[in-house]
Amino acid sequence: MKLMPLAALPALLAVPAIAAPAPAPSESLADVQHHLAAVKSMTADFSQTDRDGKTLTGTLTLEKPGKVRFQYEKGVPLLIVGDGKAIYFIDYSVDQVSRWPIGNSPLAILLNPDKDASRYAKVVPTADPRVVSVEAYDPKHPEYGRITLIFTKDASAPGGLMLQGWVALDTQNNRTTIRLSNQRYNVHVSDRMFRWNDPRKKTRPN
Repeated sequence: MKLMPLAALPALLAVPAIAAPAPAPSESLADVQHHLAAVKSMTADFSQTDRDGKTLTGTLTLEKPGKVRFQYEKGVPLLIVGDGKAIYFIDYSVDQVSRWPIGNSPLAILLNPDKDASRYAKVVPTADPRVVSVEAYDPKHPEYGRITLIFTKDASAPGGLMLQGWVALDTQNNRTTIRLSNQRYNVHVSDRMFRWNDPRKKTRPN
């Protein structure tokens, strides 16, 4: 199986749309911000597809502020963990760890409740009034890449929106698509989910 290179991590933590439809004229970024403010934690299953069409699956756990875990399917020696301050990409096949400040990724729109999305994000049109698409991009830091979040209207979800996934695009035009299913919001999440075993310290977890 071809594994995602380390250079692709900013793209995963970044993405443009899942061939998405568009919000009705009444939709605004404020509606999305209301949803984001209402979400304190989330769990979901995910599928990750790279530009070559290779797909991996796993589970996503998120807790604000700044904590996230992408646990890949069995047999994939990769792990992505955000501990509240930084995001770590761990490749156990080569005992390598890379670190990025959370603020250096557009995924901060999901992880930082204090971030003002109106400064770098916008609602973009889609063909379906049930779907809301939001693109986040910081022109001052193009190296952070782009992310397009895709929501569907759902009265049972926080703020009436359900996050369906996102598409990340890095500066090399590497696209990574994340699709979510079995989303659960504002559930209890143990802090143990955001710990990981450092392969560089064989006997001690980080």
